[in-house]
Amino acid sequence: MSFIKGLRCRECARSYPPKAIFVCEYCFGSLEVDYDYEAIGKRLTREAIEKRPANLWRYRELLPIDGEPAVGFHTGFTPLFRAERLGRALGMKELYIKDDSVCHPTLSFKDRVVSVALSRAKELGFDTVACASTGNLANAVSSLGAIGGLKRFIFIPADLEMGKVVGSLIYHPRLIAVEGNYDEVNRLCAEIAARYHWAFVNINIRPYYAEGSKTYGFEVAEQLGWKTPDHMVVPAASGSLLVKIWKGFKELHKLGLIDKPRTRLYAAQAEGCSPIVAAIREGSDIIKPVKPKTIAKSLAIGNPADGYYASDAIRETGGWGAAVSDPSVVEAMKLLAQTEGIFTETAGGVTLAAARRLIEEKRIPRDESLVVSITGHGLKTQEAVVDHIGKPIRIKPTLDSFEETMKT
Repeated sequence: MSFIKGLRCRECARSYPPKAIFVCEYCFGSLEVDYDYEAIGKRLTREAIEKRPANLWRYRELLPIDGEPAVGFHTGFTPLFRAERLGRALGMKELYIKDDSVCHPTLSFKDRVVSVALSRAKELGFDTVACASTGNLANAVSSLGAIGGLKRFIFIPADLEMGKVVGSLIYHPRLIAVEGNYDEVNRLCAEIAARYHWAFVNINIRPYYAEGSKTYGFEVAEQLGWKTPDHMVVPAASGSLLVKIWKGFKELHKLGLIDKPRTRLYAAQAEGCSPIVAAIREGSDIIKPVKPKTIAKSLAIGNPADGYYASDAIRETGGWGAAVSDPSVVEAMKLLAQTEGIFTETAGGVTLAAARRLIEEKRIPRDESLVVSITGHGLKTQEAVVDHIGKPIRIKPTLDSFEETMKT
């Protein structure tokens, strides 16, 4: 049963049928999915959700497909836990980690959005899927596309981390490395999408794809006992994850599943690519494109598609933003590993470093609840830390050799 009413322009509110379109033909605003909330409210309850399998499809009515999902049956419902040791290190009374570094199958939150996008693409009759990616999306489309029996074309910047390249090639897609940054890759893909009948998950299928990010927020609310945290720090690349988390909280409230959300949202970016944070701190509505230069390549989008909407959500919630240096990203990755046993990729290092800065700036009070969003696994970005974690201690295969090392 479908609860999709159609697509709606985020700027002029014109309505469109739920097809593979993403831009308003009148004002060129972006489109998003509109739902029949009245019908959803008649069947979606906390009890109904809690009885369902522990995957992202437990929120099926609030996701943009007509029939049964095609992929993602083991995706989502990742851990949210109280981070006691990290909380003490940061001086926070109530700190939580939402950990998508263990999301199935490719260890990032992109598995959520791709599960939704590919399920919808198959409903719309596509047999080929594609994407422009900074890495995690490439992995997710490669893997889930293989599960769904779809042909796959994956476009990445040529200087991407090797872990993410291998993490795509193993699934045998057509992987195309473009000599340029992500924004240049994305522009090329927009031209290709206009010529070929492919489902580009973050172009012509973007309205459906983006809805998958809501499940990250749905899970946070459910796992906290059907309430939202006081504060939440979210990594920002295109800005879509932050926007959709906020949309998800508001949908749960609209349906009577949670009280009115009072969460303050914060954008985390690297200093070498921080157009959203710059706009927030300058009090500007204009997102000025930048040329990325940071080790956090998964966040290196200099012209973020949802930058305006992310900054708008941050202002609406009373949040803020922080941009952090590459060295602080590495230190945060090490801190998270050494306190909570989580090896996160550079995006997680950005998020934790930004949270730390926001706490120090007193933007986030130490006696209120905070969720830090970890969205990908560190095995994907080993290059960032390999020179900052020491070396193994080499010994001979003797007890004397071992005990000699104990003296140093």
